[in-house]
Amino acid sequence: MTKYSRITVFIGLLILNLIQISVSSVVSVGDFNRDFYTTWSPSHIKTSADGRERSLVLDKESGAGFSSNEMFLFGQIDMQIKLVPGHSAGTVVAFYLTSDQPNRDEIDYEFLGNVAGQPYILQTNVFADGFDNREERINLWFDPSKDFHTYSILWNLHQIVFMVDWIPIRVYKNHADKGVAFPRWQPMSIKISLWNGDSWATGGGRDKINWTKGPFIASFRNYKIDGCVWRGNARFCRGDSSTNWWNKDRFSTLTGTQRRFFKWVRKNHLVYDYCHDNERFQNNLPKECSLPKY
Repeated sequence: MTKYSRITVFIGLLILNLIQISVSSVVSVGDFNRDFYTTWSPSHIKTSADGRERSLVLDKESGAGFSSNEMFLFGQIDMQIKLVPGHSAGTVVAFYLTSDQPNRDEIDYEFLGNVAGQPYILQTNVFADGFDNREERINLWFDPSKDFHTYSILWNLHQIVFMVDWIPIRVYKNHADKGVAFPRWQPMSIKISLWNGDSWATGGGRDKINWTKGPFIASFRNYKIDGCVWRGNARFCRGDSSTNWWNKDRFSTLTGTQRRFFKWVRKNHLVYDYCHDNERFQNNLPKECSLPKY
């Protein structure tokens, strides 16, 4: 190969790399018919004519669910959700990312219904390399069944941040260098579901679903997917580029304002944190519990 040919090949490979990086990330706003497919019970999924709003229905016959067509490795996902109103005890609305592997990674929101007049419980969890046991629970500072609110997951090389209407409610820091598992290699799809969880969801399984109050409906709209689409090469998604904005240093920790909101949530709305549950872990709390949150 001549020197000129080698230069030509090098330039060609460089251009190909840039093209792959530029198409590896996507911003998608709003059409459920385009970006998601039904995973179970299509008869219990209702979508508006323009594809911008979708509802899931739970009755005695079935719940329902759907999943993204693409898988992602890092990014930010925003979803507006209005939860089941009234007596929602035993119902579970799940919005999460999962790799669907035996040693799966997963980033979960689970909205646990309650008896009429009692607040919803929002449970979050993180699976890394197949292990979970990282549940946290908060009571929200509003009624999430009255209107739509935005629930977000920021997932990058540095941290996972759960946000409600842009307020951080939980941070799971990347402490892999200290031996703490962190989701960083497996691409994940976005999944949404509504199902019967009355064996555990409300009062530890004490309060069952009252089917006379059904059908139970949760609605979704105005989602935004800004993530790195998985094409088989993690290098593109792990790169620090203008496209992969979430990997930049300024998203490696919470801002000062975010920290103030985070502390407010923890002080006023936290009802369970696995890092405080010495009895459960027999006074041997997971390693991340003694490391910085942000």
